[in-house]
Amino acid sequence: MGRVLTFPTGQQAYGIQLPVQSQSTLYAEPWEAAAGPAALLAVARAADRHGFAYIGCCEHVAVPRRLAGAMSTVWYDPVATLSFLAAATERVALLSHVAVVGLRHPLATAKQYATLDHLSGGRLVLGVGAGHVREEFEALGADFPARGAVLDETVDALKAALGEEEFPAFSGDRYTFADLGQRPRPAQRPRPPLWVGGSSPRAVRRAALRGDGWLPQGDPREALPSKIDRIRRLREEAGLAETPFTVGAIAEPLYLGRPTWDVGRRTLRGSAESVAAALRPYRDMGVTQLQLRFRSRSLDELLDQMALFAAEAAPRLGAP
Repeated sequence: MGRVLTFPTGQQAYGIQLPVQSQSTLYAEPWEAAAGPAALLAVARAADRHGFAYIGCCEHVAVPRRLAGAMSTVWYDPVATLSFLAAATERVALLSHVAVVGLRHPLATAKQYATLDHLSGGRLVLGVGAGHVREEFEALGADFPARGAVLDETVDALKAALGEEEFPAFSGDRYTFADLGQRPRPAQRPRPPLWVGGSSPRAVRRAALRGDGWLPQGDPREALPSKIDRIRRLREEAGLAETPFTVGAIAEPLYLGRPTWDVGRRTLRGSAESVAAALRPYRDMGVTQLQLRFRSRSLDELLDQMALFAAEAAPRLGAP
């Protein structure tokens, strides 16, 4: 394909974490519990139609009983889900937000996501994170205490394994491979973008020096400028300042219009202009992709909110 997905500085793309596919009590709406593939398809197609930059899908392989009440056990597999939705969409990017890549060998991860990028015509954005559920790691034989160091090496290995070489080579402390061919190769060249998730000091450093983008995890907006400045400093010191880099953020919940129900104290609400005005500071602080979440009582209400945002609020953001 000869190109890679980019989100240029000075613009503000917007994407959405898909409903239904993960149902943590922190953010899932009640209607999602009874929803399934048809709702996922409807939202993915709406995002594609309305100019959303990406649709996102999370990962947990297995949730321990002690956490199931808060996290739920509903976590769709990101590769299977995004592949399913790739066939029903044309342009929207497919983001793993985030894949816990330390749970498996980098070559296995590369095979899955290279295939997804190939099948989708070059629409993958591979978002990765360290993970936080000890039992999940232990059940799969993965190293939970060293998960940060494992992720550092896995990111480096994935950058090699997802490149243009049919027989990629990598040598590290945990993983070494060479003379092992993998096809199909990703459609994007030289490889799909790799965004690093997490907001700890080590995660921010990992994103700055190893990633093509940063996916903060739940930072309030007032915490972002100092971390964005640190990313810039680290990249300048490493000679990476001229290399494209995507700075992300997760916006407060949104509701366009005057709600007749309790949408929550933190929710940004009102006219398209007032919502856009509340979101513009993200662009001003250097955020180039903004993940949105709309409050809704039904699939239809969510689809209406997405359409309204795209038609009336997004043009006021300076979004592409």
